[in-house]
Amino acid sequence: MSTTPAPGKTLLALRHVHFEDLGTLAPYFAQRGYRIDYIDAPLADLRAVDVFAPDLLVVLGGPIGAFDDVIHPFIANELALVRARLSANKPILGICLGAQLMARALGAKVYPLGVKEIGYAPLTLTEAGQSSPLAALGNASVLHWHGDQFDIPPGATHLARTAIGENQAFAMGDHALGLQFHLEADAASIESWLVGHACELGTANIDPTTLRNDARVHHARLSEVAPAVIGRWLDALAG
Repeated sequence: MSTTPAPGKTLLALRHVHFEDLGTLAPYFAQRGYRIDYIDAPLADLRAVDVFAPDLLVVLGGPIGAFDDVIHPFIANELALVRARLSANKPILGICLGAQLMARALGAKVYPLGVKEIGYAPLTLTEAGQSSPLAALGNASVLHWHGDQFDIPPGATHLARTAIGENQAFAMGDHALGLQFHLEADAASIESWLVGHACELGTANIDPTTLRNDARVHHARLSEVAPAVIGRWLDALAG
């Protein structure tokens, strides 16, 4: 599936469940001149994907583990794509599961957090994070939705933490940005998240009503700062 073609740059998004897409970031990427193509990673022949062809690769989130190769064999092929992209120093953005795959490809450990970090909350930026694109967030709350965590890869820069999860974001040079949290979640489609992850929410004793209401409360601010973060990152790539 593609957006209306735009001349110039291409963005390939690896998607794991249909409702965890580029969300509010899609129109911004289009404004920046990117034609957006999605590949559904669990269904595609990932070995046939030319991972070097797109100007930007975005690896999206999903309700599985980056270490679940035995249960979901396609992860091995996706991990190989991510590793190849990183090795070539080609621009790549990872969100949630995508960031975990990036961390694993870079040699870091990915493992259960021990609790579910689900809900809207702000980040605490590290000193490096305060001079990174994430500084555009200010005190805005982002959507956290994960039960796994990554260690910061060797040679990468630690950018953000929360009280629950120490490692929330990292950068590898200017070309690779891994975000454990969701900048892109759209309040207009949050119901799909609540339905798609209903079993997880029930097991974690999290009230969908709270998430629904919080999505509406934080939507306007997050819709402003999320493109600002990505814009600063894209500007650094162009520089």
